[in-house]
This record gives sequence, structure tokens and C-alpha cells, in this order.
Amino acid sequence: MTNELKQLIEQQINKEFYSAYFYYGIAEYYRSKGLDGFHAWFEAQAQEEVEHAEKFAEYLHDREISFRLLPIEAPDCTFADLREPLARQVEHEKLVTSLILAIYQQACDDNDILTRSFLQWFVTEQLEEEKTAKELLEQYDLFAKDNATGLYQMNKDLHR
Repeated sequence: MTNELKQLIEQQINKEFYSAYFYYGIAEYYRSKGLDGFHAWFEAQAQEEVEHAEKFAEYLHDREISFRLLPIEAPDCTFADLREPLARQVEHEKLVTSLILAIYQQACDDNDILTRSFLQWFVTEQLEEEKTAKELLEQYDLFAKDNATGLYQMNKDLHR
């Protein structure tokens, strides 16, 4: 594996942990608003992001490639209203998709077939993550934005 590809994967591990922090921050925001369903949903999202970081780390370990953990930036988890975290989640997932695709492109440029194969799961996962985030925002806009009953039902539906 080239050093450039390894550095991109190190950065991705960092970004996955950052994503977990970000989603934990959103979860705590919703908990502070009494929305336990939104809290539970984002807490589960945060746990998934940690699992993603672990997958990348395990992949490097399996290839006997040492790597370093980078400092994790504290995300801004102050929000103007209940909708903002949902909109920011959509944008964040688009960013993560672009990062995954950049790693994939580097693996293609390096003709690293093993990494390309490994990344295919993440490419598919990001498509699903973006879709789910967009749907959650759309549902909020349709049912909950201006309707307390819709917000109540959506919160109830999100509670796992």
C-alpha cells in the first residue's frame, strides 16, 4: 500500500471517530429537548461510526500496515432548532461519501485491488447513509416541523 493511500485511511479512521462524536453530540442535544427517540437513533448512529473506524483499523492490521491515530476535533453541536441537526447530518454524510470515494480513487490510481475490494462495502454503506439521512430530514419537514403531533410520532418511531 502506498503511503498516500495509508494516510487517507488514517484520516478516514479519524473522520469516522469524529462522526461518532458528532452524532453523540446530536443525540445529547435531542435528549436535552426531551426527544428520547431522536436521542436513541443518533446514539445508534454514533456507535455505527465507531464500528466503521474499527473496520478500517482492522483492515490495516490484517495487511500488517502500522498506522497512527490522529487527534479528533471537537464537533460544533450547537443548534438553532430541532431541524438543524438533521440538515447537518445530510451534509456530513455527503462529506463522508466524498472522503470514501477519494480513498477509492486513490486505490484505483495505485492499482490496489485489495483496498478497492475492501472499500466496496463502504461505498454501498454511504449510499444508504445518505438516503436515510435525507429521508429523516424529509419526514421531519413533512410531519414534524410545524406539528407537535407529528414530532411526537416521529420521536416515538425513532425509538429503537
